Amino acid sequence: MFIPIKNAKVYEQVIEQIKTMIISGNLQKGDKLPSERELVDQLKVSRTSIREALRALEIVGLIKCKQGEGNFIRDNFDNSLFEPLSLVFMLERSNKEDIIEVRRIIEVEAAALAAKRITKDQLKRLEYIIYEFKNSEDEKILVNLDKNFHYEIAQASNNFILLNIINSCSTLIDSLIKNARYKIMKNVENKKELVDQHEKIYLALKEKDSELASKLMKEHLEFSGKFLEI
Repeated sequence: MFIPIKNAKVYEQVIEQIKTMIISGNLQKGDKLPSERELVDQLKVSRTSIREALRALEIVGLIKCKQGEGNFIRDNFDNSLFEPLSLVFMLERSNKEDIIEVRRIIEVEAAALAAKRITKDQLKRLEYIIYEFKNSEDEKILVNLDKNFHYEIAQASNNFILLNIINSCSTLIDSLIKNARYKIMKNVENKKELVDQHEKIYLALKEKDSELASKLMKEHLEFSGKFLEI
């Protein structure tokens, strides 16, 4: 049940109450929010404040407005919810060492978890990425394949929070390592080394060897880290 609002910055408090309802479990994915009129009556605020709050929640990707049906908590979340966090990190001038450290911590652990939880379909997708990597000469395609390889492993970790942390940092990480990826792809030997590392990580995941997968991912990140401009 919503509580009437009395103080300033009304729309922010509307958002806080909706967040509280989600945290408490009273609102869940796919649930329909009360109508604007019902929210006005329950919260004792203006319709303008309600609309400001709903618009803000829609912009960050938490709710979805369906024409003629109402507002719903999203039942799936794309990068729209996490993209603003990457921008915040950029505005805070996060230094490159911070980004590298976070990436290493997250992706090494993701590989360890993925080794325990990866599915046959996910293994097939990794195998296909490696196949495409071996058979492509287009640098842009190769860069995207490398990015997809890492993201597939993150998904295979089956840890929702870890995956969302990666999503929230994605723009920041990609902006830092994009040039490094291109440098690697320009050199035949470096590209071959990268493919070999991908294959070893894939095999460790296939064998469900968590310790080896995390070790190989750490070595892989150290290799690509040599091409970063810090």
